[in-house]
Amino acid sequence: MEHNREEYWGMPLNTYCMLIHLSQLTSIIIPGLGFILPIVMWATNKDKNSAIDEHGKVTVNWLISLFIYSIVCGILVFIVIGIAGFILLAILNFVFAIIAALKANNGQLWVYPFSIKFLK
Repeated sequence: MEHNREEYWGMPLNTYCMLIHLSQLTSIIIPGLGFILPIVMWATNKDKNSAIDEHGKVTVNWLISLFIYSIVCGILVFIVIGIAGFILLAILNFVFAIIAALKANNGQLWVYPFSIKFLK
């Protein structure tokens, strides 16, 4: 395992990558922030470290996928199944962010299941 002493926003690399994933959960407190914050964290440092670029891309791919799935659930609300879809998406988003963050903290990249690969 590589021991990188570089810091990003005052944090070690693995911590920063972990927070890219966890930052999407900020929407629980401030709606929309969980979409903006991970993108800002990725965009501001993606050219400085390949690990940040990789973690940012998998997170952004998941966020775009989640947005698309949410639109589908919004349409399906009219036949009731959309409500269950929203609940499932919320649970998956929370669980996936935690798993990805734990992996990132250990220096591993975890690709979110059901994520459409927009950014490669």
